[in-house]
Amino acid sequence: MKNKDIILKVENISKQYRLGLVGTGTISHDLNRWWSKIRGKEDPYLRVGETNDRSSKGDSEYIWALKEINFEVQRGEVLGIIGKNGAGKSTLLKILSKVTGPTTGNIKTKGRIASLLEVGTGFHGEMTGRENIYLNGAILGMTKKEIAFKIDEIIEFSGCERYIDTPVKRYSSGMTVRLAFAVAAFLEPEILVIDEVLAVGDAEFQKKAIGKMQDISRGEGRTVLFVSHNMAAVKNLCTRAIVLEKGSSTFEGDVDACIEYYISNNTNKETNLSYLSYNEDKILQKIEINNKLIASGKDLKIRFQLNLKAINSTNIHLGVYNFNDEKILHLSSEYFNKGYISETSEILNCEIEKNPLTQGLYYVNVGVVSDKIEVERVKKCLVFEVLNSDFFNCGIILKPSTLKAKALAEYKWY
Repeated sequence: MKNKDIILKVENISKQYRLGLVGTGTISHDLNRWWSKIRGKEDPYLRVGETNDRSSKGDSEYIWALKEINFEVQRGEVLGIIGKNGAGKSTLLKILSKVTGPTTGNIKTKGRIASLLEVGTGFHGEMTGRENIYLNGAILGMTKKEIAFKIDEIIEFSGCERYIDTPVKRYSSGMTVRLAFAVAAFLEPEILVIDEVLAVGDAEFQKKAIGKMQDISRGEGRTVLFVSHNMAAVKNLCTRAIVLEKGSSTFEGDVDACIEYYISNNTNKETNLSYLSYNEDKILQKIEINNKLIASGKDLKIRFQLNLKAINSTNIHLGVYNFNDEKILHLSSEYFNKGYISETSEILNCEIEKNPLTQGLYYVNVGVVSDKIEVERVKKCLVFEVLNSDFFNCGIILKPSTLKAKALAEYKWY
């Protein structure tokens, strides 16, 4: 690597799998590969295979989980890797962590890589939390003295002090992730690789983990590769991102630009205009929005069809989120129906007057609360788009940053 600031370089990385079988499949295939190799020929099975599209049935028994991935990461950079399920994100991280090898291509790194790929990766269930800290540190190439110097910080950060001398097999998934992240972060690898596993932790730990990743990248100059479906976390943490689609890198650059590209290419604007339950026992039977495309400043109306015969003291809570997974508005029927909805209210409307939302795509989560306990929840039941407009009737179309979307909205239930 010519540039001394480049700590990780990925060159033409591809990974091929044979569906339905372990290994290469048959002795004949292995012999063909061996015969090609000793003659100095290319692996004959590299010429076959289809792109990795999990939603469609293909004709080939070979698929490319990754295909010719190239990128560089500088020291101290936080690289976000985003994409749909099955895009190849976890496969890429496993190759970078040397859990599996690439079919073609090579990787050049400087320094140790610590990875957090799945709950309990690298932990021995029969060993205690304390013993696993020493085990993982040894795997990273640290001496016992170095690990002992850090162990108190690791235990304190993990929040598992009471259970640290208990076998890990008795930990919950959240506790295991807490300890695994603390080990990976505090044992000072030059490159920290983290998959979606942090989503298992609670909100408090996720906040601590993101704060720690910011500290080790900005303050300590170490490198982080971060995979997440939470666009808000990617935006807050990462300095650059790449988008994977069907095993290929389709976009690379600024985080905001990558998120916008990912959302615009993976959101079907023609769907989710209504929600229909096929279970007659559910409270939320049907939810509809008045328009899939609405201008800022225009009234936005959401209509609910409810089944309230089996429950009392019910309230509907509605959250409007942008596609960075940030809550923009929270609306509740609690303040408009004397604390609860009548059992006879089969139809309920929520109308946001002069909606203050800025241009972009939004989705709606709905929860049903009874006696202060959430009894039912529907996520992303509606998707709609807002366009900027002449909000103040002054003849000027506002820019996206002009309106304050988090301002209180005027709304009513009836």
